[in-house]
Amino acid sequence: MIPAKFDYTRPASLADAVSALAGGGEEAKVIAGGQSLLPLLRLRLSFPDLLVDIGGLWQHCGLLAQATSTVADPAVRHRGTIGGSVSHADPAGDIPAVTLALGATFLAHGPGGDREIAAGEFFQDYLTTTLGQGEILTGVRVPKLGPGWGYRYEKFNLTAQAWAIVGVAAVARRADGHVAEARIGLTNMGTTPVRAQAAEAAASGAEASADALRAAAAHADEGTHPPADLQGSADYRRHLARVLTARALAVAAGA
Repeated sequence: MIPAKFDYTRPASLADAVSALAGGGEEAKVIAGGQSLLPLLRLRLSFPDLLVDIGGLWQHCGLLAQATSTVADPAVRHRGTIGGSVSHADPAGDIPAVTLALGATFLAHGPGGDREIAAGEFFQDYLTTTLGQGEILTGVRVPKLGPGWGYRYEKFNLTAQAWAIVGVAAVARRADGHVAEARIGLTNMGTTPVRAQAAEAAASGAEASADALRAAAAHADEGTHPPADLQGSADYRRHLARVLTARALAVAAGA
């Protein structure tokens, strides 16, 4: 059956979600995965005036949620895994660069027992990681972003389901109107995901303004070796890296 008419909102923060619920009255409902609520809607056993979708609210891993929402299509997103994505180590994949920006640690188990591998040491070359023979990735540990941190994933692709021509994952900590710290991971700018270290250094201590962060982002492509293919030349990717980094930093720093 077809559900009754309702309004829908997808808030960007927990505070926005609470505000939407308060404004929606007694007939507003929260939806996350929708496994229980959607059948009730279809059978018209529930008649909410407003659905508040909190599926995108991850309190401590917002960047990861934001980036995964851009991957391929819903079928791929529901079957794919973060561990599978990073183990495959495709530099055009969205998740590897995000793990670099977040400073993730990978947990592996193999014939020699358990070990931890920092994201910065995990990716070796195109489709190649430091996982040894017989080792399996068993977990991903991501540090919580504390107060003052913001994040953003910017991606440029030709179609919604295509690989990123270039992607930028940025996290920034703002204090006293300046960027106290910034970390930036780049997608499809080399044979592995890479950190934009020159842009990070330029952003750290800079004023949290669009102009200052644009100047810092001008260093985003330094030290990178982007591929050249039918989707774009290496120079084109360098240009995209600078532009997308400026956008990602501005949002992450609240500029």
